Amino acid sequence: MSVFKKLGFFSAFIFPALVITGYYLGGWWNYMAVAHAFIILPIIDQLFGIDTTNVPKDKAPLISNELYYRFITYIWAIFQFGFVIWGCYAIASGTFTSWSELIGFTLGFAVVTGGIGITVAHELGHKKDELERFYSKLLLMTVCYMHFYIEHNRGHHVQVATQADPATSRKNENFYAFWVRSVFMGYKHSWHLENERLRRKGKSTFSLGNDMIWFTLLPILFGAALTAIFSMIAGTILWSVAIFFFTQSILAFTLLELVNYVEHYGIQRKEISPGRFERVTPIHSWNSSHIVSNFFLFQLQRHSDHHANAIKRYQILDHYDESPQLPAGYSTMILIALVPPLWFSMMNSRLEQWHGENEVVLG
Repeated sequence: MSVFKKLGFFSAFIFPALVITGYYLGGWWNYMAVAHAFIILPIIDQLFGIDTTNVPKDKAPLISNELYYRFITYIWAIFQFGFVIWGCYAIASGTFTSWSELIGFTLGFAVVTGGIGITVAHELGHKKDELERFYSKLLLMTVCYMHFYIEHNRGHHVQVATQADPATSRKNENFYAFWVRSVFMGYKHSWHLENERLRRKGKSTFSLGNDMIWFTLLPILFGAALTAIFSMIAGTILWSVAIFFFTQSILAFTLLELVNYVEHYGIQRKEISPGRFERVTPIHSWNSSHIVSNFFLFQLQRHSDHHANAIKRYQILDHYDESPQLPAGYSTMILIALVPPLWFSMMNSRLEQWHGENEVVLG
């Protein structure tokens, strides 16, 4: 892989740099990260275009095992933990002079913790190494979405592109209805999956061995600890710290659910017998190979290959021409998804064409 591409993955750190810089400059500068994510990045994406090149098969094993690429994700995990603490410090300092500043800071913060942080957690959560899994859980704790570690790996990847998957958006389902179903049904299904795991092992579901108990409590305890620490320093209870922590968490996982909505809108696998579906292939997720945004998102937009080969590391994910292709990168598509009529007018014809080509009847 070229030096340009290797260095490109460090571009994710531009976003927290913008948040921190915006905070110290004050005023409307607090919106720099949001502006970069949803105005500047889409423009750059269109200017630089799509990269359909893949890592040669004979070089893929070597590049997959390079520590360099894991190192970036490790650094991010450690950085984000400190970044969240710094964010609470910024709130505790009481330096914001207006609601507009505070809103810009919180939105930009969520772009970092949700747009990139959960992406890194997603990448690490698929790996077998215990350190990588630990970092995945650590990142998810900072956004109050630890159940994603269970639901995504043991639920979504099994049921994707079926009616049983809460994280697969349906045709003509708007994002807001999808958010409610995906968030609450995903959490509920995580409990089911974890309880079933413990029953298979002959263990009680009401025990400290139940990961969902920990995954529910740890983010709350983390938020409470941050509130208590900064309150002790200030000599008064700072509810603003708790409100900020949980608000940025909700915004962060809302950004994740917007990505889920875009990635899987309307795609369905063929049911080959009652309750049994064709295996997942690169044609069962929407794909985007826009080169610049893929640097920021650790190639998450090459989602078609990820679902077909979930264990593959981000640096060697392939582009497939036969995958259904999004007309733009995630930043642009997320904005469009927030306006249902615009989303339907843009995506329904593409969806119908794809289902016609693959002889799948829309449910």
